[in-house]
Amino acid sequence: MFDGKTVLITGGTGSLGTALTARLLKMGVKQIRIFSRNEFKQVEMEDKFNDDRLRFLLGDIRDLPRLSRAIQDIDILFHAAALKHVPKIEYNPFEAIKTNVVGSQNVIDACIQNKVERAICIGSDKGVSPLNTYGATKLLMEKLFITAQRYSNPKKYHTKFFAVRYGNVFGSSGSVIPKFIQQIKNNEKITITDHKMTRFNITMDESLDFILKASIHGKGSEIFVPKLKSYVLSDLKNALTELLQDTGSKVIGIRPGEKLHESLINQDEIFHAFEYENMYMIIDPQYNNGKLKDTYHNIKKLENIEKYSSDVVEKLSISELKELIKDSGFL
Repeated sequence: MFDGKTVLITGGTGSLGTALTARLLKMGVKQIRIFSRNEFKQVEMEDKFNDDRLRFLLGDIRDLPRLSRAIQDIDILFHAAALKHVPKIEYNPFEAIKTNVVGSQNVIDACIQNKVERAICIGSDKGVSPLNTYGATKLLMEKLFITAQRYSNPKKYHTKFFAVRYGNVFGSSGSVIPKFIQQIKNNEKITITDHKMTRFNITMDESLDFILKASIHGKGSEIFVPKLKSYVLSDLKNALTELLQDTGSKVIGIRPGEKLHESLINQDEIFHAFEYENMYMIIDPQYNNGKLKDTYHNIKKLENIEKYSSDVVEKLSISELKELIKDSGFL
């Protein structure tokens, strides 16, 4: 599907955008446009890849005219641009709305104007029953994308809008793994929010596989969710201390806006959730016309589960976490 296509990635200089770029360059794309505000990271990324198929475009998704010009002649768009730091967004909520909500609407408008084939937004488990401003803005982003179908004109062209939703990437920048490792190396106590806390686990390669698979199978208006295991925070701490050393730990409590457990499908969404192509898929009830089996081959209603959250799914063992940490090269 990607062979010979022109792709644009908003927020393309981030960790996901960089990894997605590397993967797409191996898939025969014609061109990848990296759209972001960070000129220094664009220079770094340009030097790293040194590929004539890359174009680096400075701009902000808040700026619709600039965004629309960047999206001209694009076939596929991945929307990864967002303000993401929970405490900073709690302190600056207006700015998060301008970027994560209004900016996402700008992306949709520019895609429709430029007749983009497919537009995929990168959602977050924080958007499920949100407890903080960041989660609320990501929920609105998803809502905008899955309802954008009605604004496309299928008689002339029809942009397919859909969302993918998953949790933090294992060991990503700003996550607990690099923080814990740094604390251990500094001979400091590991700061645990709550020993019972659980989080979903997905590696960068797994997230790329999932995003690209959803991009191929999406018909429009869906939210795709991967099937994942989770880990207990105390097990992660124990895995790292066994690999490095035990410098002790202290409980600091859950931060404002933080959840003890994360959900990827809440109790209300379960009613509209299905298994499809070894993924979970949430269908907007506005588009459930009773002909899902004609649209999605081998679709199966998600049953016998009240919610899909990190406290109820299968947990990674300490030995599995140790292997993941070693294989990922964090040490």
